[in-house]
Amino acid sequence: MAFAYMKTSQPFGPRISQEHTSIIGIGKSSLINAFRGLRNNDEDAAPTGIVETTSVIARYLDPHPANSFVWYDVPGAGTLSVPEWQYFTDQGLYISYCIIVLFDNRFTSTDIAILRNCAQFQIPTYIVRSQSKRNIDDILDDMPEESGHDAEAEAEAREKYIRETRTSIARNLEAAGLPEQQVYMVESKILTQVVKGKQPEGYIDEWALLPDLLSEVRRRRVIDVDPNVDAQNDGLAGSAY
Repeated sequence: MAFAYMKTSQPFGPRISQEHTSIIGIGKSSLINAFRGLRNNDEDAAPTGIVETTSVIARYLDPHPANSFVWYDVPGAGTLSVPEWQYFTDQGLYISYCIIVLFDNRFTSTDIAILRNCAQFQIPTYIVRSQSKRNIDDILDDMPEESGHDAEAEAEAREKYIRETRTSIARNLEAAGLPEQQVYMVESKILTQVVKGKQPEGYIDEWALLPDLLSEVRRRRVIDVDPNVDAQNDGLAGSAY
């Protein structure tokens, strides 16, 4: 998981000065880098790898001068060996402004457990499926040979990926007794370009995830901050995103 600490120009107390956005799941380090506008091999990027590379909490400043996020990369949840409520409280997830539940191929019982606890704590959640390009390519490879790899076949594979992902998440949420919600399908390399303000090809939900996440953090900050505090102290004011 990852925590984002938002710096402010004056102390407002622990709940106001430490605004957390948590990322839990597989491929979180790549997503942290993407949100920071970095590639995985850039200087100051969070380390990534085929296996879990985070063994201790690591802190990463957002490189953009107008952005006040500081990201904390924390070891992944894996399969819960303790009651879900204990994991949630032990990791301090209850202080998060938002939580991103990130998955690649399988949406697991651990993901459901996090969502259930978020609902109890009234914390907004974002379900994100990563590595979309690879997953679409896998679908394309499994298509009949006569389909080829032309633009029409690629479009068909893309639509199948989007449709099956949405259907799977809806089914899992319904089975768990959780309300329906959007699932965002992203590719970290594309998200990096979006963060930089570019117009990459092949995007799915990258352009939707970024403003949805930031608008929710802004909304919750307005709720928590003393109404007498001037808007200029808002850590999100002037965000490059």
